Amino acid sequence: MKQLSYQTLKEQNYSGYLLESAPERVLQFGEGNFLRAFVDYFIDVMNEKAGFNSKVVLCQPIAPGLADMINEQEGLYTLFLRGFQDGQKVNKKRIISCVSRCLNPYQDFDAVLDCTSNPDLRFIACNTTEAGIAYDPSCQFSDIPASSYPGKLTQFLYRRFEKFGTVPGKGFIILSCELIDDNGKELEKCVLEYAKQWNLGEDFIAWVKTENTFCSTLVDRIVTGYPRNEADAICEELGYKDNLIDTGEIFGFWVIEGPQSIKEEFPVDKAELPILITDNHKPYKQRKVRILNGAHTSFVLGAYLAGQDIVRDCMNDDVICGFMNKTIYDEIIPTLDLPQEELKEFAAAVTERFKNPFIDHALLAISLNSTSKWKARVMPSLKEYIKRKGTLPSCITASFAFYIAFFHGHTMTEDGLLGSRPGNDYLIKDDQAVLDFYLAHKDDSCKGLVHAVCTNTDFWGEDLTKLEGFEAAVCTYLTQINENGTYAVMKTLLK
Repeated sequence: MKQLSYQTLKEQNYSGYLLESAPERVLQFGEGNFLRAFVDYFIDVMNEKAGFNSKVVLCQPIAPGLADMINEQEGLYTLFLRGFQDGQKVNKKRIISCVSRCLNPYQDFDAVLDCTSNPDLRFIACNTTEAGIAYDPSCQFSDIPASSYPGKLTQFLYRRFEKFGTVPGKGFIILSCELIDDNGKELEKCVLEYAKQWNLGEDFIAWVKTENTFCSTLVDRIVTGYPRNEADAICEELGYKDNLIDTGEIFGFWVIEGPQSIKEEFPVDKAELPILITDNHKPYKQRKVRILNGAHTSFVLGAYLAGQDIVRDCMNDDVICGFMNKTIYDEIIPTLDLPQEELKEFAAAVTERFKNPFIDHALLAISLNSTSKWKARVMPSLKEYIKRKGTLPSCITASFAFYIAFFHGHTMTEDGLLGSRPGNDYLIKDDQAVLDFYLAHKDDSCKGLVHAVCTNTDFWGEDLTKLEGFEAAVCTYLTQINENGTYAVMKTLLK
């Protein structure tokens, strides 16, 4: 079977969209599954629908990477976006042709720096993981290349400054996709730190600030990557060998914080893409964290104790899905300030995403580090609901009881704390201090356990017994769970 290439596709009389040649206008630090199923997909659609006419040159951010494989396939790869949409199972295939090549800075950093001479280059996209945006003072300007991503970027920007520093409009629009707060601002901060540490001069610092736009962004798409178990069958059906097949969910949403003028160069509206350019990305991040992540954290622990193992199966259970929807629509959405219709539309998409027939999302995987997750994702909704309504949100309060019941383990092992549900033991994984706490309180009475958890300020940053009626309500729910199970509690709350 022939390798995927432009020639192979021509021999197959491929009739889909392909861009064989165009200026390299985007440099992308990161060549992994996520960026190829998200940023590069959007760019490919903009090329087709909005005449963006841009190739993306990739740069692998760490020494082991996909550069050779990408170059062997001339930048081409097959992307499958799969899921549940408008009540239907969907599996869309697209050959992505916007990638020109992939560079390995650890083998040839000069090739990366040579891109600074390209006057067409205008955008830099990156996703170097949460740990990627970090200032490492041990990096030196003379390193080939600097070990940190912000260090490499600073080296790249300085070379660009040397080449085009006096020419307006030759800086970059930088789209940071790492999963940290204010990713663009944090990246700019690191670059400016290196500029000072390396004595690159005030003119360069001024150029970085005035000619470059560091955009903080919010990215939202589950990318499942290379379908190892299906790859051979897929390639057989495709009629070519593709070592870079990528898979992700249908849903995708990208919020870019920056001036509206970006649209003049990055035609997201013309391509009708789910990309929003706004002066403030934080309400959308709050929406995602509170609704999508908050929904997960609110129901999965109770659902697992009720005998479920996979998110999709929970969505096919009227009681569990009903509990989740009541939590979202009645208790989370009323605490958010975006337009109600937008919030409800996003919530409806969340339910469809959770039904994805192509993703077996294990509840135990979501349960990892649930203590910090409950604090970040659910507690803000609890407090805001009390503030706005003057009463406790029943489902969110019950979810806290589900959390305690799930963490009420009995035996410590090398891998974590063991808990029990009807039919099997399960592994509770969290910070060791959290596991030690629950082990120390394994023999507490219901009332004593709830009090110990609520007053643990190391967990919550505050004493939750100060929330009027919360401790007593959680204790009531936990008693009901111990007597009748989490499923019965969910059922009662739906009446």
